Amino acid sequence: MPLILISNDDGITMEGIHRLVDAVSELGTVIVAAPDGPRSGGSSAISCNTMLMPKRIDDYNGAQMWSVNGTPADCVKLALNAIVDKQPDLVLAGINHGSNTGNSVIYSGTMGAVIEGCLQGIPSIGFSVCTHNPSAADFDACMPHVTEITRRVIERGLPDGVCLNVNFPKGGVVKGFRRARACRGRWTEEYAHYTSPEGKPFYIMTGKYENHEPEATDTDLYWNAHGYGSVVPVTPDLDYSGTLDIMNE
Repeated sequence: MPLILISNDDGITMEGIHRLVDAVSELGTVIVAAPDGPRSGGSSAISCNTMLMPKRIDDYNGAQMWSVNGTPADCVKLALNAIVDKQPDLVLAGINHGSNTGNSVIYSGTMGAVIEGCLQGIPSIGFSVCTHNPSAADFDACMPHVTEITRRVIERGLPDGVCLNVNFPKGGVVKGFRRARACRGRWTEEYAHYTSPEGKPFYIMTGKYENHEPEATDTDLYWNAHGYGSVVPVTPDLDYSGTLDIMNE
């Protein structure tokens, strides 16, 4: 049986990670190593000066459950070094409460776990549903697709150095799936300004995503808005060799 390692950035108690276990429990032996609380926006951060203490909690649907006082990337790294007794055949992350479309992949703790698995040479997939409201997340429509995508990657693998970023549309219906690219855009109005009772200013992250190519029909945002799941291949290799000639000049 394949060994499947699962993590997330919402925390080990969230519904999304339990539904991910449910979706793949028949495909292999599942071990979960996930943060002990929310770590959204953690990207690929690691804890350099923190004593990481994995804690075994009650199993869920046949899966070992390990709560870790660290980031999603910490969870994957620590699991590979101290929890599993062999290299997993697959790393999964999610199902995330909230989309990881466009350039959100840069900030996403979900994709931080996926990218860490990819860096370790393990086929890795991140799953997200396009709503940040936990009570509005309809995971039922996602489940058969999570199972099928995972099964295909177990059977066929992924290219070296490539992982997958999968986003499901909100609304409870998934019409199908499309290979997509990450939409180009940026976050704007990112911080709301407030004043504390003591008269001191403070800021809370908010913002909205500004789509720079709203007419494009091949992006993750386009397909999610039209009721389709999107599958975007992602690589942690940030070396853009296309600029080498310009740099040399």
